Amino acid sequence: MKAYVFPGQGAQFVGMGKDLYDNSPEAKEMFEKANEILGFRITDLMFEGTDEDLKQTKVTQPAVFLHSVILAKVLGKSFKPDMVAGHSLGEFSALVAAGALSFEDGLKLVSKRAMAMQKACELEPSTMAAIIGLDDDVVEKVCNEISDVVVPANYNTIGQLVISGSVAGIDKACEKLTELGAKRALKLPVGGAFHSPLMEPARVELETAINETLVSAPVCPIYQNVTAKAETDPAVIKENLKKQLTASVRWTQTVQNMVSAGADSFTEVGPGNALQGMIKKVDRKLACESAAV
Repeated sequence: MKAYVFPGQGAQFVGMGKDLYDNSPEAKEMFEKANEILGFRITDLMFEGTDEDLKQTKVTQPAVFLHSVILAKVLGKSFKPDMVAGHSLGEFSALVAAGALSFEDGLKLVSKRAMAMQKACELEPSTMAAIIGLDDDVVEKVCNEISDVVVPANYNTIGQLVISGSVAGIDKACEKLTELGAKRALKLPVGGAFHSPLMEPARVELETAINETLVSAPVCPIYQNVTAKAETDPAVIKENLKKQLTASVRWTQTVQNMVSAGADSFTEVGPGNALQGMIKKVDRKLACESAAV
């Protein structure tokens, strides 16, 4: 069975999507529609901007979303998913590609999500760190023992868990986890504590927008970040989407559950190949590739 997966923030690069724009009239039309919806020419920043331009949250998230969704559209009839999933932001791309959200609604939600997250980041100094080489339960236990805000945020793959929280909480956790034998406890160059309770103001803001958005039944099951389980019920999909900003991204469990359901090949749709690396660490035998038109 064929699984399609969609990357999140961090996969962006200058020039992303330009080949699609230049070679597909359908892609060009969708990119121009996006410029109109966003109120600025995101294509200029994607195709010819700087790394700094692309690092702005209001640009990064829509850029990655657009690259992924438009690539899936250009694949045409060869895009035949038996199941889909997306990492964090990528879940919105997956929902559009699988027909649960319209392109316009998906882009509007992603833009609102980016703005709301940016505002939440500015309320309190916060960050994230990748913990490599420890079992998940060890990391979870240390997070629970620290009085400052610090939680498991991204279960990326076996032996790699990203934690999220206040700067003080992350510093204490990194020190303790290094003492316990972590190969690395690496603070990440991010603007805030994504997928932690510190994103609550953003969650509340996005919830209102999600409530007003039509979610349809997808063409195939979508494995959602919050539960790592397959969903097809629009009401359940909506509820899980509302919880995503403050909940953990259960990516390792998602891949394991997709494999248990019969997935034997994974195609990454969008910029970069980070998800393929994570999937291979869960099971080296799995076939992984990047989508190509």
